Order: sequence, then C-alpha cells, then structure tokens
Amino acid sequence: MAGGRTLGRRFGWLWASFAVSSYGTWLGYGAFPLIAVLVLHSGPAQVAALAAVGRAVGAVLAVPLGPWLEFRHKRPVMVAMDLIRCAALASVPAAYALDRLGFAQLLAVSVVVSAANIAFTSAGGAYLNALVPAEDLIVANGRFETTMWTSSVVGPPLGGAAIGMFGPLTTVLADSASYLLSALGLRAIGGTEPHPGPAGARRLRAGDLLEGWRHILGHPVLRPLFLNALTVNGLIMVSEPLLAVLLLGHFGFAPWQYGLAFALPCTGGLIGSRAARPLAARFGQHRVMVAAGALRACWPIGLAFVGPGVPGIVLIVVVQFGLVTCCGVFNPLLATYRLTLTDPDRVVRTLSAWSVSSSAIIAAMTAVWGLLADLTGPRAAVALAGVLLLGTPLLLPRGGVPRPAGVGGSGS
Repeated sequence: MAGGRTLGRRFGWLWASFAVSSYGTWLGYGAFPLIAVLVLHSGPAQVAALAAVGRAVGAVLAVPLGPWLEFRHKRPVMVAMDLIRCAALASVPAAYALDRLGFAQLLAVSVVVSAANIAFTSAGGAYLNALVPAEDLIVANGRFETTMWTSSVVGPPLGGAAIGMFGPLTTVLADSASYLLSALGLRAIGGTEPHPGPAGARRLRAGDLLEGWRHILGHPVLRPLFLNALTVNGLIMVSEPLLAVLLLGHFGFAPWQYGLAFALPCTGGLIGSRAARPLAARFGQHRVMVAAGALRACWPIGLAFVGPGVPGIVLIVVVQFGLVTCCGVFNPLLATYRLTLTDPDRVVRTLSAWSVSSSAIIAAMTAVWGLLADLTGPRAAVALAGVLLLGTPLLLPRGGVPRPAGVGGSGS
C-alpha cells in the first residue's frame, strides 16, 4: 500500500499528540546539560551523572510498571504520563525563578521524566498495535520516525535561539507545555479501547516482572537485535554529555551553534525514515534493517576529531548526518519487528523490558564514561566509544528470519 494511506481519525490524533510532544522535546534538546554547565557550573562527571542517575533510577521505578500496564487500558495511562512529565518539567523554571534551583532537583526531575517516558512508550506501543492493522504498522512507525526527525531539525536551533534571547529555562517550559498539549490530543482520540482481557483485574505476580525479558532473550531474532540496540544506544548516548562539555565549555560554542550542529544532520533521519518502507519492500525488511544497523556504527568515531570553530561544526554535521540517516532507516523497521514478533498480551511487558534495559545500560555506561572523561579528557572518552561501536555489527542477527506481516520483500 502507499505510504500516504490514511490510517483514520484516531490515528491522526495519536500522531498529532506525538508530534507536539516531539517538537517540545527537541526544542529542549540538551536543556539539562546546558543548565548544568551554564547555570550550575557543573563539570563532566556531574553532567554525566545527571544523565546516568535519571535513567538508572527511572528504569528501576519502571520495572513493575510494564506488567501492571499490560492489564490496564493504555490511553489513560499515556495521558497520566504526559501530565506527570508536564508537572515535573514545569518545576524547574519555577525553582529557577525563585532562585532555588539546584543540581539535586535536576536529578529528581530526570528520574521522574525517565520513568514516565518508559511507561508512556510501552503503553503507546501497545495502543498503536491495537489501533492500527498489522499490515499498516510499518507505515505508522515510519510516520512517527519521520515526525521525530523533522522536529529534531527544527527544534534545537529554535531552542538555542530561545535560550540566547530569553534564558536557559525557556525551552524546559516549552517542553513542559508540549506534554500538556499531547495529553489533550490523546483525550481527543475518543472511541473505545479493547479491554485488556480477563486478566485485567488480576494482581501483579512476581513472574510477570520477567516475562518481557524471557520473550526477548528466548526469541532468535529479538535477542540479537536487543543486544545490538543496547550496546549501540549506550555507546552513542555516552558521548552526548561529553560533547556538551567539550563544545560549550572547552571550545566556547554558543548555544545556538551547539543546537545547529546537531539539528542540521537530522535531515538525514527524515530521509532515512521516508526511505525505510520502500527499501524494505524492494530488498526485504531484515536485509535492510541489518545493513542500516551495521552502517550506523561506522560514523561516531569521527566525533573524536571535532575541533573549535566552523571546521568543528562541519565535522559534527557530516558525522551526525551519516549516523542519523542510518538510524532513520533502522528504527521504524526495528519497531515493526518488535510489535509483529510479539503476542498482543505481552507487548507492554516486552516494550517495557526493552526500555528499562536500554535506560539502565545507558545510565551505567554514561556514568563510567563520565569518570573516564575526568581521567582522560572528553575527547579520549568519545574516541573510545567510537572505536567500540565499530564492533557492534557482529551482534546483529544473521540469516533469514520470518517476515513480519504487511512488509514487502523477501525478509531475508
């Protein structure tokens, strides 16, 4: 079917809610590291800890949420998570206005937002799976991916400009407002949601906490994809706070330059997400996913050579463009695989286990790389992450696999 197929009014509201929160998130891209560096004058270890602690504690809090959400209606949960994120983020500019903002509050807000992100993503994946026919999932995931990359092109430069004109807390306030608008959009979807089933009223059992991991690790395709995603995402994300320190602190980049350097390459993600389905239809989803997954590991090593001024910005743009183009192809195909290779009654637990693991791994690796940066400097730590990424294609699944429903091509 054509990529322009109409998926209905209810999907339209879901997509609009995703879009407004995505634009808010990217408008506030790197806001907490910016606040930590420019307002609280934090060093590399503190900036890394800000990312690590929020993800780690948020992941721990989210562990029991997956099994609990599996047997609950998903849309009310998504609305609640939006409102929680709205309130948590709004507390930061409020504290700043009262001259009470401290590093501890940034940590606490990071924890709350991280846990809410995991719960929202898990419930949202299950809700999409019930809302959209299986043959349209790759179209829907492609539209979400395209929207995310479009917002990532527009958001950071506008956020950098807003910070320059109105101060560093402006984008946090805008991000908070975007979650409120997202919640209103989700409420507007209307209609009825399929009942979670007779298990909806049952009590949470200890075994439910591990069901998501059992499914992932026992599946011949999901297991290698899971291990690859954890490793790649962790090694990519460890560089984010280190680059903030390097570019904003050592090289003296202005906030708008920092935002622009990471926004322009996101056009590659837009291109990749638009190309994902046609490529999968022609060459097979599995083949395209593995190729894109391997190619995305080749780019980040270039960030180790970044320098001050225009040459540094150009290098970042080139490297990030290659990286996000490959991610733009890979991500919607991976998202479709996870949904189509998972039974409906365990989707939330599977997505929750995936998100919790990702957050925990990123948190642990970010903390380690923060300490490493204190010992060796940010550039050396970024270089090590790039070198290790070169070996991650070995974790991708090999050989032919069952083709998810609705995807063209051979699937092998």
